[in-house]
Amino acid sequence: MSTTAELLKGAAELFPDEVVTSAHVRHFELPLGAGRFALITLDNGFDHTKPTTFGPASLANLNTAIDQVEAEAANGEIVGVGITGKPFIFAVGADLKGVELLKKHEEALAIGKGGHDVFKRLSALAVPTFAYYNGAAMGGGVEVGLHCSYRTVSKALPAFSLPEVFLGLVPGWGGCAILPNLIGAEKAVSVIIENSLNQNRQLKGKQVFELGIADAIFEGADFLEQSLLWTAGVLKGDVTVERPEVDRGEAWDQAVAKGRAVADSKVHGAAPAAYRALDIIEAAKDGDLQKGFDAEDQALADLIMGGELRSGIYAFNLVQKRGKRPAGAPDKNLARPVTKVGVVGAGLMASQLALLFLRRLEVPVVLTDIDQERVDKGVGYVHGEIDKLLGKGRINQDKANRLKGLVSGVLDKAAGFADADFIIEAVFEEMGVKQQVFAEVEAVAPAHAILATNTSSLSVSEMASKLKHPERVVGFHFFNPVAILPLLEIVRGEKTDDASLATAFGVAKKLKKTAVLTKDAPAFVVNRILTRFMGEIQNIIDEGTPVETAEKAVEPLGLPMSPLVLLELVGPAIGLHVSETLNRAFPERFKVSPNLKAVVEAGKRGFYVYNAENGFKPELDPEVAALLKQGDVVLTEEQARDRVLDAVAQEIGLMLEEGVVAEAQDIDLCLITGAGWPFHLGGITPYLDREGVSERVNGKRFLAQGVASVPA
Repeated sequence: MSTTAELLKGAAELFPDEVVTSAHVRHFELPLGAGRFALITLDNGFDHTKPTTFGPASLANLNTAIDQVEAEAANGEIVGVGITGKPFIFAVGADLKGVELLKKHEEALAIGKGGHDVFKRLSALAVPTFAYYNGAAMGGGVEVGLHCSYRTVSKALPAFSLPEVFLGLVPGWGGCAILPNLIGAEKAVSVIIENSLNQNRQLKGKQVFELGIADAIFEGADFLEQSLLWTAGVLKGDVTVERPEVDRGEAWDQAVAKGRAVADSKVHGAAPAAYRALDIIEAAKDGDLQKGFDAEDQALADLIMGGELRSGIYAFNLVQKRGKRPAGAPDKNLARPVTKVGVVGAGLMASQLALLFLRRLEVPVVLTDIDQERVDKGVGYVHGEIDKLLGKGRINQDKANRLKGLVSGVLDKAAGFADADFIIEAVFEEMGVKQQVFAEVEAVAPAHAILATNTSSLSVSEMASKLKHPERVVGFHFFNPVAILPLLEIVRGEKTDDASLATAFGVAKKLKKTAVLTKDAPAFVVNRILTRFMGEIQNIIDEGTPVETAEKAVEPLGLPMSPLVLLELVGPAIGLHVSETLNRAFPERFKVSPNLKAVVEAGKRGFYVYNAENGFKPELDPEVAALLKQGDVVLTEEQARDRVLDAVAQEIGLMLEEGVVAEAQDIDLCLITGAGWPFHLGGITPYLDREGVSERVNGKRFLAQGVASVPA
């Protein structure tokens, strides 16, 4: 028994629930009389909805298949070996459920070594090897192909990536070492670092070929047949594969430097994975692959035993699993059908909502507003966006015509809403205005219609309190930009009934949004946490700490943008409004900043100005600087960071006590999907636990040891 087999046997015992991938070997004669060929097919026995992964038992199966073809190749019985996947799936990498179970550095090292030991046997065979990327390929699935002599890719391939850095790992089975030596450091850094840190961007088949990762590309319909025909040509010498020379000079160093700049801009040194991957790419410049593999093993083991990866896996599971089965949602069979949607308001937010309902539900959508000009503008916006989709080839002319025909605008609510099943308001954020709108809608809407509010901070119960049927009012809070951010906070008012709530969740699912149930508490989840977070930064500035120091204090969190840039995006007036709402509810924790008030009253769009001379970097607007009235308490970055994190930990602790959401997991899911907070923080609570803030502030962790952290 080889050491690899022993390694994998030990690892398999730690992971009894693995969905095991088999590696079937079959033989046939290649076309053109090229000779007898062995094809290994990776298949876990399920359809494409359960993608093929590599856990220890799966790697052991591939190892056994390679034992067989190695002997056949050595005996001259075959001319080549191919590897491919089941329909629609090549393989999507290591089984992360197994990674979560690892408790010791040596166990983690065994996983890295096991993968390398199996995969590198493919490049050591006595005959050429071929990978046929027939479907989705990620992580270890991409890497097993990199160890082959040649690769083909299907034009229909929908997703191809090395997503490890996104999760807090490095491509650890050859990706960091082989890819730059195959396609050059610049392209490799783009795939391994940039795509990962840009929300795990995927490549399509055509891009895989254009980057030089695959040597040939074929249509999806007869992909394997064409790949085998091409293979026969390669083996007979009729097809020559030419790959450009890799630049191992200054271009390599520049690519690594660019990768570090990208990592700095995205995670500010706060998460180690990108930097470890870049170190390996940098060292791979001399082409010594084994040295690279050893470095990958070490990096993989170190990262598996670190908090960021556990947070990354936790965040990934929240989005993939919890996000699809919302905690506390009523029985979906209670949901009523929605065949027509009404939107009160025709401003930008309302128009974005109309477009989303139209595209996802494909039912009639009617907008209404206070004058014809606004109504026309709202409908015009929706038409314009449909034309853009048509121009990009995302929809065809028939669908564009149909969608445009489904959207209309009216001034008379009675005419527009008499047969609507779901009516959402997106009007001015003031209680009196919203109560009036709902009273008007209730008078004309059918008895079963859901009345939804897109309020960001006001009480849903109070909004419904003057209606005859408050039980059908539900909070339906979207995040801007509506088309991009997945979160939808669904708010249950005091009187909201199960059927209305179930219908809201049913609609959210059709809209492809991540729905989280929240109690009717001031500002719900995301805005309450962000307002406390930004409010504490504002307090620190008001007390006397320079703006730059306060902003830099939270850079180590690696947030998508700095707090004051976020304020600009939200709009200072909206930020002020939410802080006033929360100040009324919790005056001891939420102050209304006089400086923020001054900025809003002066009509400023934010704290910063951007000039071409300094490359559009944010600079404090001199007019804003003149408005600021500061005290004389100056904190260091570290002191400021502690204060901000303590405030956030306190607020989350109070929200959980109040039952705003079911569990800490829902708060993390909200911050990841509604505010773009990074996976390596796990949202926020794993980070607060890891840094000791939770215990310092609340006397206990938010999550049990082993959830988003290394098991005890």
